[in-house]
Amino acid sequence: MTKKILPVEFPRDNQSHRSIIEWWYYNGHLWDKEGNHYSFMDCLFQADLKKVQIPFLRKIPVKEDSNFIYFAHSIVSDLKKKKTYREIQNISMLSRDSFKRPLLFANYIDPLIIRGYANCEIAETGPFNFHLKTELLDLHLESRKQPLMEGGQGYISVCGRESYYYSLTDLRVKGVITIENRLIEVEGQAWMDHQWADCSYRKDKWSWFALQLEDHTEIMCVEYDDGTNRDYLVDIIYSDGRQEHLNKLILRPGKEVWTSKETKSEYPMTWELEIPDRKMVFRVKSLIHDQEMIFGAINYWEGPTGISGEIDGRKVKGLGFMELVGFASDYHYLSLLGKRVNREIMKRLRASNKWIIKKVSGK
Repeated sequence: MTKKILPVEFPRDNQSHRSIIEWWYYNGHLWDKEGNHYSFMDCLFQADLKKVQIPFLRKIPVKEDSNFIYFAHSIVSDLKKKKTYREIQNISMLSRDSFKRPLLFANYIDPLIIRGYANCEIAETGPFNFHLKTELLDLHLESRKQPLMEGGQGYISVCGRESYYYSLTDLRVKGVITIENRLIEVEGQAWMDHQWADCSYRKDKWSWFALQLEDHTEIMCVEYDDGTNRDYLVDIIYSDGRQEHLNKLILRPGKEVWTSKETKSEYPMTWELEIPDRKMVFRVKSLIHDQEMIFGAINYWEGPTGISGEIDGRKVKGLGFMELVGFASDYHYLSLLGKRVNREIMKRLRASNKWIIKKVSGK
């Protein structure tokens, strides 16, 4: 029996669904008044605890009337100084009014109080406009295009994994980022993905690229590998809003590789993407290497890229984001977690000792 594909409707489908896995994902490039370049990624996940097949999550208690848990990942990078600042909430606690308003609204915190309290929010303030807030971000995003409906209907199938999927590929951004207790006013351009599926992606591998070109063309490309088969998707939205949806992509990793000290994973930092049906070739290069995110037994690379290339012989350039998931690793996450907790405790003890010495000495 063929599964019925429901039409994606707004604002209804900006909200949460009773799917096995779902995420609201944002990335972007930002600049301050001096022209310094920053990047960010922020993502809130919703998962069905009984079906998602992520082993360490099964030990987390949930309310009796709900199987769903939430977790959030965020990263801000100073591209000039090559410094990265991460927030990984292994579990997120949502407010009682989250997902209960006419427009998308999720308010959440990290309940691990050792890190201190910080309020986080994803709130749709108008049609396809959002307020995004974490410990590191306080941004307002305004879409300048209608959604890119991946696959043509906002529904895709790769290696038998079916999901609803749409993107807002051209979001104007204004707001503030916080780096080392310093508030920095920024402006820039962002991208949003919203995806929900009744399947688990635990053992799969993918290389995903978001391209934002200076001619106001935006492209989503992905190579999906389930260990036996590979599938490819290309979705394009042009400056006038016209969309195309293709399934031919030639992906060539370059020789430049970054190796994680923590997981030993090797991530290609340069790629060539060819879309033969449209005579498009792009060279994608990471703008900063140390962008690995570690969530329990899962590790992935998420970061900003520079883009150059040709469309039918015409030179183009732009910026984008890259996500590399499922690349081989060699680590034990419980051991790594223990080391991180010990480092955090020692950091806080040192800070407390400095405060005590200062207080006693009267300085």
